[in-house]
Amino acid sequence: MIIKTERLYLREMTEDDFDELYKVLADSENMKHYPYVFDEYRVKNWIQRNIDRYRTLGFGLWAVCLKDTDEMIGDCGLTMQLINGQIKPEIGYHIRADKQRKGYAKEAASAVRDWAFNNTPFNVVYSYMKYTNMPSYMTAISYGCKQ
Repeated sequence: MIIKTERLYLREMTEDDFDELYKVLADSENMKHYPYVFDEYRVKNWIQRNIDRYRTLGFGLWAVCLKDTDEMIGDCGLTMQLINGQIKPEIGYHIRADKQRKGYAKEAASAVRDWAFNNTPFNVVYSYMKYTNMPSYMTAISYGCKQ
């Protein structure tokens, strides 16, 4: 499964994505709003959990790749998360630090939103983040989330 946008494509992650995803999830500044910075075990587990999600749910977090270089710059996708005591569909995203502030997260998240509305029974999706994570909050607002 591939989702294409103007500058990106989103595809299923594989174990071969470890090195590129490690650059995103093991970056302490990039993950400062997450409960922890990922080590090698957690990155491998992250990839495997998403591979399992593709099989069981038909979706998960996908690799975000630049069309012009095929470079993986992060992940973005749909997962089921506990939000305010209920399991809800949530769009999440992590973009490598040197590729942030270029609109890639908004572009990827907008594509995931559209994919979710066209390919799942969900008519509402959420993005959930710490209240201190203003960049993620602004991204969510930019692709249509409301507080």
